[in-house]
Order: sequence, then structure tokens, then C-alpha cells
Amino acid sequence: MDKDAATARGATDFISADRKLGVVVGFDGSPYAKLALHYAARSAQRRGCVLTVLTSFTVPPGVYAHLASVPRVPDEQLKEQATKERLDQARELLKDYPGEVSYVAEEGDAAGILVEKSQDAQLLVVGGRGLGGFLGLLLGSVASALPAHANCPTVIVPGNYDEGEGAARFAPVERSVPVVVGVDGSANSRTAVLEAARAAVEREVQLQVLMVLPPLEGALTWYPELTDQMTERTEQRRAELQETLNDESHWVKGHFPEVEVATTVESGDPVAVLREKSRTAQLTVVGTRGNGGFKSAMLGSVSRGLLLRAEGPVMVVPQPHKD
Repeated sequence: MDKDAATARGATDFISADRKLGVVVGFDGSPYAKLALHYAARSAQRRGCVLTVLTSFTVPPGVYAHLASVPRVPDEQLKEQATKERLDQARELLKDYPGEVSYVAEEGDAAGILVEKSQDAQLLVVGGRGLGGFLGLLLGSVASALPAHANCPTVIVPGNYDEGEGAARFAPVERSVPVVVGVDGSANSRTAVLEAARAAVEREVQLQVLMVLPPLEGALTWYPELTDQMTERTEQRRAELQETLNDESHWVKGHFPEVEVATTVESGDPVAVLREKSRTAQLTVVGTRGNGGFKSAMLGSVSRGLLLRAEGPVMVVPQPHKD
């Protein structure tokens, strides 16, 4: 791994005092947004920071054929009224929440506004889908665009997230299942490891660092002479990667000595393996990009594939700016 990347505990310090918005959640009143609101409230309470509930509205330019078609109530007023109702809905959902909450409404594209706010946020939280017009999509447009461009980690909350019941539903989850982070040896995955370690410390659970070794079957088409050596070569490579992860475990504990780290190398398709882990993990963490061939892509194929198929909350961690 790149030993020059993220070599200090503060190198990926997305929780600095300058990020005054704390945990920012995009809220549009949809069922997914309600789950995201609850997840964000738990996160803010765990971090001891403000929870910022953000909603947006757009006012398209009015074009009317004649005077009689001009609406009595301006479109802008209607949009603002709908936005107020959304925030009132969020207030009702948070009526038992003990932490500090800020409610913000802004005009503009939801994804663009959230990306802008991410510069001052510790964490962004959105639901897997919202009130967009294409409800058949597996992942909403905001949830798809945001992780690729945000300036802080983004958590996507799926529809099967359990928000609990009663007044204690905002309390941190008391579960011993780990935080899982997928790594591939890239500098960006190292940044993800640091954020995953921070999340594990916050939850007082184990951090599982996972590397997935793709199967050799696809290569046998081009290198049939390796058929007889496939098992031997796979085990040899697995042992080499396990040594790498053992070194990584020591590196992580140098920054977070209190975290318990387990390292695993598994064979298979990275997206499929991470999806399976997401079923039981408190949180599954990946970087925006890894060692894929398309270095200019904003969101790597594994990160994108996991977001589409995950069965638990997923955090996507951006690479810090060079400065």
C-alpha cells in the first residue's frame, strides 16, 4: 500500500471544528428519507455534534399561454410551503431526539446542494431512493451522484434499515457485529480504513479489514497452462495478501490503538462478497475509487456495485485533497 497516503490520524479528519454542519441528512419526506433521518440522528448523537436536516426545492420558470392560465398562488410560494411541511414532518419525527438539530431549506438541485454543504459537514446521510420520478431505479439519482462528488464521507441507508422503537430508538445500537471495510491496496482504500476504524471505535466494535481475491477462472481462457496450478497459485497469493493485511492491522492500531482489528482474505467477486458482509455488518465502508483501470472515474465499479446491491448501510469515503 502507499505508505505516504494518510499517514496521520488527522489526515482524514472529517470531524474538524471547521465542519460546523455536523451530520447532514438530505430529507424529502419519502420513506427512505425517514430512515436516513433516523440513522443520521443516531450518528450525530454518537459523535456529539449538531444534526443538520436539509431539504431543497426548485422553482421552474413559468411559461403561460395567456393571463387566465397564470396560477393564483405563485409556484415559488407553493414550493416554499411544501418545503416547510417537509421540515415540520422532520421535526415531528425527531420530537424525542435529545441532541441539537438545525433545519435548513435551500433552493436548487438536491445533489448539488448536498455536495456544496459537504465541505462543512462531517458526514452526509441520504436514503437509497427518494421522491424522484424514476421510482423503478435501484438507487436514486441523489444517492448515486453524491458519493462520487462529496467532500466528506457519505452513508447510503437502505430500505431494510431497522430504526427501532420507543424513546430509546436514537440511542446507539448495542450490537457486537463488526464494521467492515473493503480494501484493495490503493491509497484511497487506506483512507477508507481510517474512517472505518473511527466508526468502529465510536461503536465499540471490531473492525474487519477485508480483501477479496478475484478467482483465476477468467484468466484460464488466456493462460490454460495454469489450470493444474490454480489452487496452488491461489493459496500462495492468499498467503501473500494476508501478510499485507497483517501489516495493515499494525498500521491502523498505530492510529487507533483502542480498536480491535481482524483481517480476512476471501476469494470471489468483490461486490458479491461485500454485499454478503453488508447483511450483518453495522456498517460497510469502501473508498470512492480503487485500483480499477479507469482512474478518471469518480466512483469505482466496486463502490458503485455495492451501493446498488448492499443490504445494510454503506459509507463511501472520498480521497482527501492533496493539500
